[in-house]
Amino acid sequence: MEASAAVESSATVSVFEVSNKRPDTAKLVLNSPSPPSLREELVGVVGKAFRPRAPGGGRAPCCPWILTALQCVFPVLQWGRTYTLKSFRSDVMAGLTLASLGIPQSIGYANLAKLDPQYGLYTSVVPPLIYAVMGTSREIGIGPVAVVSLLLSSMIQKVVDPAADPATYRSLVFTVTLLAGVFQVSFGLFRLGFLVDFLSHAAIVGFMGGAAIVIGLQQLKGLLGLSHFTNSTDVVSVVKAVCSALHDPGRRYKKLFWLSAISPLLSVILSTAAVYATRADKHGIKIIQKVHAGLNPSSAKQIHLNGPHTTECAKIAVICAVIALTEAIAVGRSFASVRGYKLDGNKEMLAMGFSNVAGSLSSCYVATGSFSRTAVNFSAGARSTVSNIVMSITVVIALELFMKLLYYTPMAVLASIILSALPGLIDIKEACNIWKIDKMDFLICLGAFVGVLFGSVEIGLAVALAISFAKIIIQSLRPQVEVLGRLQGTNIFCSIRQYPVACQTPTVLPIRMDTSFLYFINATFIKERIIQWVREEVENSNGKARERIQAVVLDMSSVVNIDTSGLTALEEIHKELVSLGIQMAIASPGWKAVQKMKVSRVVNRVGEDWIFMTVGEGVEACLAAHKGTALEC
Repeated sequence: MEASAAVESSATVSVFEVSNKRPDTAKLVLNSPSPPSLREELVGVVGKAFRPRAPGGGRAPCCPWILTALQCVFPVLQWGRTYTLKSFRSDVMAGLTLASLGIPQSIGYANLAKLDPQYGLYTSVVPPLIYAVMGTSREIGIGPVAVVSLLLSSMIQKVVDPAADPATYRSLVFTVTLLAGVFQVSFGLFRLGFLVDFLSHAAIVGFMGGAAIVIGLQQLKGLLGLSHFTNSTDVVSVVKAVCSALHDPGRRYKKLFWLSAISPLLSVILSTAAVYATRADKHGIKIIQKVHAGLNPSSAKQIHLNGPHTTECAKIAVICAVIALTEAIAVGRSFASVRGYKLDGNKEMLAMGFSNVAGSLSSCYVATGSFSRTAVNFSAGARSTVSNIVMSITVVIALELFMKLLYYTPMAVLASIILSALPGLIDIKEACNIWKIDKMDFLICLGAFVGVLFGSVEIGLAVALAISFAKIIIQSLRPQVEVLGRLQGTNIFCSIRQYPVACQTPTVLPIRMDTSFLYFINATFIKERIIQWVREEVENSNGKARERIQAVVLDMSSVVNIDTSGLTALEEIHKELVSLGIQMAIASPGWKAVQKMKVSRVVNRVGEDWIFMTVGEGVEACLAAHKGTALEC
C-alpha cells in the first residue's frame, strides 16, 4: 500500500512538474491589448479608402500624399506610365469592335428602359469615360445592360407612366441614377462591399435566369409589331397580352408581317435598308423614327431630390446600385482571373458610382459592366480601359453624324439584339450544380427565378433575400456544438462525430462552440446543449469515480465576439457546473470576447487560472488538478 501510494504520489508530482514548465499562456490571453474602439475602426475604414497599401504590403508613404491619393482614386496614373503603343493599337481595334456591338445594344436597352433611343447611346458615352480613368478592370465594357434597364422600367413605371408623362418619367430615371451612383460611392468609401454579398451566388443565378426570360417575353412587342402591350413584367400578363394581340383578326393580313419575325437574323444596317426600300413602315412595321443627334445634353435641372417621389427613387436606387455592382464585379473578376490579376472591389464601386453620378448629370441612366460587351472586348484583344474611351468616341461620332440614318430601323431588330444577349444570363448548368452542392441554396435560386417570372423583379429579389436571411437565422439559431476528442499521438482536438478515431479524455469533457458570435439569438441553445451533455455524462458514469466528469473545457476559438446574453449564458453554465462539482475552463476566446468577459467579471467567476490559449493546455491543466489522471491515447 505504501509503495502504491508512493508511485501515485510520484506520478502526481511528475504531472505538476510538467504543468509548471508549461508557459503561462493564461496571462497572454487575459493581458492582450484592448481591441480597436468603434471610433478607431471607423477612422481606419475611411483611411484605407484613401491611403492604399504599398506593393510590398505596408502602408504607402504619406509623401507625396497628393500623388498617393490621386493614384488611389485614378488608377490610370499608375498603369498609364507603362502604357505602350502596341497596347494602344490593340485597344483601338477592341474599342471599335465594342462600339459595333454597343451602338445597337444601347438603342435596344433604352427601349427596354422605356426611354428614347438616344438615352441609351448617351449612357455609352459618359460612364465609360469616367470608368476608364477610375476603374481597375482592363477588359470590362461599360454601358446600359438588360437587367438594370428592366429594373428601372418595371419599378419606375409603377410611380409614373412613361407613356402618359414621359418628362416626369425621365426625371425619375435621372434621379434614380444619381442616387444609385451616390450609394455605390458610399459602398466603396466605407468598405461596404458586404452589402453586395447579401445577394448570394444562388440568388443571382435565379434572378438573372428569371429576368432573362421576362426580358425576352417583353421583346415580343417589338418582334410581333404590337401596338398595345402590357406594362406588367410577369409571364402570365405577357402571355395574355400576346395571345390577345394574335387573336386580333386585323393583324393576320398585315403586309410584310414576316419581316418583323425574321428581323432578328438581320443586322441593323440591312434591316434599316430593307424597311426604307420597301416602305414597310406604312404597312404596320414599327420603326425607331427620329433619334436626336448631338452630344449629351445636361440633365441636372431634371433631377429632383426633394420631390414627392424621392423616397420611391431612393428605394429603387438601392436595388439598382446593388444589382449593377453585383453584375459588374462578377464580370470583372471572371475576366481578371483569366488574365491573372486581381480586381480591387472597393475601387470598382467608386468607379461605378462616380460614372453614374456623372452620367445622371448628362442624360444617362444607370450603367454597369456588361457581360456581352466585356466578352467581345476581351476577345478583341483589349489591353486596358482605353478601349472604353475609343468606344465612347465612336458613339459620339455616331451621335453627330449617323442618327438620321436610324429613322427606318425596325423595332424588331432592336428586340432581336436584346434577345441575342439573353442566353448568357440563363445558366442551367450552374443551377444544376447548386442543386447538387446545397439544396438550401437551390431553394434561394428557385425562389428568385419564380418570383421574377410570375411576380416582378422586386418580388423575385424579396423572395431571394427572405430565404437567404431565413437560412442565416436558422444557422445562427442552432449552431454546431461539438464534443472534442484527441487524435492519437497528437495534441490535436477535433469533433468526435467528424473524426470517430479521436478518443475522449477520461474525466474531462472538451466542447467546441462553432459560432462566430455568441449572442442573444443562439446563447440559450448553446447553454442548454452543453448542460444537457454534461448531465448525460454524469448520469452515464453511474457513480464511478474514474469515469465521472471532473472538468469541462469550452473551446471558444471560433467565438470572435459576445454580447450580454452570451455572457449570461456563460455564467449560467458555470453555475450549473459548480452545482455538479465540475470545474469549468475556457480555451482560446476571441479578442473582443476576452475584453467583455473581463469587464463583466466572468473571468473572475471562472478564475484567471482557468483561461487557456489552447484546448490541449486546458485539458492538461484539468488532468493535473485531478490527481494526474492519464490519457487513454
